[in-house]
Amino acid sequence: MKKDTRLVLALDETDGKRALEIADSVSGAVDAIKINWPLVLSAGPDMINELSERGDVICDFKVADIPNTVRLIVENCVSRGASAVIVHAFTGEDSLLAAKEAAKDAEIFAVTEMSHPGGKMFTAKHGEEMAELGMKCDISGFIAPATRPERIAAIRSVIGNKTILSPGVGAQGGSAASAIEAGADYVIVGRAIYESENPRKSAESFVNQISKVL
Repeated sequence: MKKDTRLVLALDETDGKRALEIADSVSGAVDAIKINWPLVLSAGPDMINELSERGDVICDFKVADIPNTVRLIVENCVSRGASAVIVHAFTGEDSLLAAKEAAKDAEIFAVTEMSHPGGKMFTAKHGEEMAELGMKCDISGFIAPATRPERIAAIRSVIGNKTILSPGVGAQGGSAASAIEAGADYVIVGRAIYESENPRKSAESFVNQISKVL
């Protein structure tokens, strides 16, 4: 995945046509587009193929299952052109290794801690442990919350120079600049861009915030 603007769009728009229009409008302003179940369930899995023709696509399916099911999901994402897949680490080493093996040349990112307030209840308590497991499995990188920059710094101290993607910027209250300063490589922004009247302008605003601290 390229490292240009450091911005990833979380495209949770449920109208397939509008999703593609937004993707086209922010082209060049984002390094990748992250999609989750809302878009795939409403527009179909072919959306992965269509978006992958425009650039890097991260399938944020937060895969959490037994190794064989993990393998099947990751293989399907990659076969449709996904550049990366996000999985949960709490399912253990065997499931994480299954994801890495199924990804082949694509990247696997593991969640260390969820960005919403509920993330502090369980995942945050084991964030460093899950980061250590990801390092043991030699995955590409990790998800750490922009809503709690100190947790980004904590995960960075465990994973060295591995990649961190940081969600929670915008509608959840996280700051793009603070996340980058804490050690994130990319920030993930969703509603603040795709619900905007001018998605391109909104994306460029976040890129400007990021550029000021690089």
